[in-house]
Order: sequence, then structure tokens, then C-alpha cells
Amino acid sequence: MLDDPGNLNRVRQLRLTGGLPERLRFFHLTDPAVTSRRSIEGMALKCRARLRVAGIEDLGLELPLWDITTGTGDFIANGVVSHNCFARNTHTYLDLDAGADFDRKVIVKVNAGELVRRELAAPKWRGAHIAMGTNVDCYQRAEGRYRLMPQIIEALRDFANPFSILTKGTLLLRDLPLLRQAAEVTRVGLSYSVGFVDEALWRAVEPGTPSPRRRLDAVRQLTDAGFSVGVLMAPILPGLSDDDESIDATVAAIAASGATGVTPLPLHLRPGAREWYARWLAREFPHLVPRYRQLYQAGAYAPQAYQREVTARVRMAARRHGLHRGEVGENRQLPVTPAPAPAAEQLSLL
Repeated sequence: MLDDPGNLNRVRQLRLTGGLPERLRFFHLTDPAVTSRRSIEGMALKCRARLRVAGIEDLGLELPLWDITTGTGDFIANGVVSHNCFARNTHTYLDLDAGADFDRKVIVKVNAGELVRRELAAPKWRGAHIAMGTNVDCYQRAEGRYRLMPQIIEALRDFANPFSILTKGTLLLRDLPLLRQAAEVTRVGLSYSVGFVDEALWRAVEPGTPSPRRRLDAVRQLTDAGFSVGVLMAPILPGLSDDDESIDATVAAIAASGATGVTPLPLHLRPGAREWYARWLAREFPHLVPRYRQLYQAGAYAPQAYQREVTARVRMAARRHGLHRGEVGENRQLPVTPAPAPAAEQLSLL
């Protein structure tokens, strides 16, 4: 329902078409105030995939389970559904907690590579760019066990489908040979997320992730391998990493890593992440609670004036360190080394 001043009751009703996938996508993207229509109980779940059971664990609970679509509405390329700050709330769709359960229970789509290959082969697929890591980190620790990304990259390589990866995980270096193969036939964009370089803050805010220095070491290795790598400077935390000293130190380290550009992104707090972060902030930095209440009183995002001010200071630091502002996930294809010209041959006399 939308607010419509033209109607007496100021309400306009809309009907969603496209079935269950579009319905879930709408609720995930908009998070509307009216929740009475969110239930999917009794609705048909259609899937052509030949799924297999990887393991069974009795949780002592009866839980409904359904697929969580990405913002594209096409298919999930990442095999792991979890673990990005703004993805916390997706755990509640499975009747799991956005706090402790999000940290400890990872949902894995073990046949992700098979599904990606099938979707890429479908006649309806037009070869659109696929962005991975924008909702969940595809190189989180679970990837070390399940090895889903090599299958996905191989499929994208075989179909010459352009793609990009945004990650905090240094495990991406494991797949460098495959990434180079893919870059020979299509455009491959690689980006890292590094919001700050303060190690004490990293341990407090991002436990379980590689340190900022290790991520920037990975950026250096990727640039040395011929890739253009951008850095998403996110999240920039009000009162914790938005001062001039922190911004300058972070941008300097990013520039030294060989990154092609930096894109700043101040912290945003969507449902799920908002509650978790508020509890953490009250426990660790209670003096900042009033400031955060003021900044985020209108919603998930800090005021535009604050975002512009932080972005301007990051840009100034980037200029000081010789780093232009780039687009995260920008597609770049590795240059193809031309084949050497055949050596000149002396013609024989007849």
C-alpha cells in the first residue's frame, strides 16, 4: 500500500506479479511497514534443480526453509547465504537469529556451481554482468571447506560471462589461476573492502575476517598479477574511523597497495545489523550512543550532509596520496599479449 493523497483514505493498493520469487524480492528490498502479507505458508515452491542432501543435523526444531533471492532476481551465484553486515536480517527469513545465529550458523548451497552453469546455459540468459559479494562474502571461511567459487568461476569462464567479486577474504588468491583464465575471455572486476587499518578496531568490529593489512597484501598480489583492483572503503564508522587521521592512514595504505581507486561508504544500519551494532556500541563505546541516535534517527543511512563531508575528506586524502577515486567492481579485462610476429624468412633462389 502506498500513501496516495488523491484517495479519501490516502491509501493505494498494488498487486505484485511474478510469483513467489518477485514477492520475496520485493519484501527483501523494501522492508515495508505492513507485515501481514509476508507469510509464504502454503505457496508452491517450484525448482528444476536436482538437489542432493549433503548432511542432516537434528536441531530439535521445525523450521520452514526457502530460497533467498538476490537483488537481481535471477539466481544466487554465491553458494553461501550469510555474513555481511547488511545481510544479517536475511537469517530471520529462516527463523534464525540475526545476532548469534548469523555468527555461528552458515547456510550453504552446496550445488551452487552446478546451478550457475545450468543458468548460464539457459537460452533466456543474455550474458549480463554478475556481481558477487555484494550481499554476502563469497570468500568467507566456509569457502575454504566447500570450495564453491572455483566451480562458479570455471562456469563463468567457460561461458565468457563478465563478472566481478567484492570480498574481504584473502582466500581469493587461491583462485588466481582461474581468474586469469577467465580474464582472457571476458571482463573480470576485483575489489576489496577495507574500511580502516586500525587493528584494534578491526578485532572489535570484524572478528573472523582477515586483517586489513592482509587484505591490502592481497590487493598488491592481484595488481602484480595484472588485475586492476579497486577498494571499497567501508564501513566508515562515525566517531571511530571517520577522523582525519584514520582516513589519511587508511587511504595511504590503500594507495601503497597498488589499488586503482577508492570509493568511500559510511556505515549504514539496516534491520538486523542495526540492533546488533547498537548493542555492541552501547557495550564498547557508550559515549557514542547519543551521536548514533542522532545520525540514524531517520533510517538506515546517515544524513546526506554527513556522507558528503566524509566523501570529500576521503577524496582529498586520495589526491594527496596520488590515488584517483575509482568505481568498485569496475570490469577490466587483462590485456592479451599479442603473439610474436613470425621471424622473417629468407626466400631461396630458384
